[in-house]
Amino acid sequence: MSSVREEGKDTIIFVTKEDHETPSSAELVEEDPNDPYEERGLILPSGEINWNCPCLGGMASGPCGTEFKDAFSCFHYSKEEVKGSDCLEQFRAMQECLQHYPELYPQEDDASSSQTLQDSASAEPSGSNSTPVSEQDHDSTLPSTQS
Repeated sequence: MSSVREEGKDTIIFVTKEDHETPSSAELVEEDPNDPYEERGLILPSGEINWNCPCLGGMASGPCGTEFKDAFSCFHYSKEEVKGSDCLEQFRAMQECLQHYPELYPQEDDASSSQTLQDSASAEPSGSNSTPVSEQDHDSTLPSTQS
């Protein structure tokens, strides 16, 4: 006979060998292909875009959701030789919207360049005998001519 024990938020179930010998009576529920909440990936079987896909990171529902949907839809359905080349206006509108919300959509260039500046400032050696990093790298690649 199995036993059940509660520990905080967890339920611990101990089963016996006899419990495992009996066949399971669990019934599997067949998936509903029309369930709008079922995760199906970015592109639905119909070829439509799944705006609920977690892979979009909430972009479709944020303050620039309309602009994002317009640009992404244009790209997805683009028939141009260079896919999406006919979507420049939509992507420009999305970019302009994103720039209005820098706290929600930080520019990767801004974030990485400010981090790089902080890193280089903290790693910079003090003293007048230090050689710039670019010269150090250059010197280390040259073969030694001293014997």
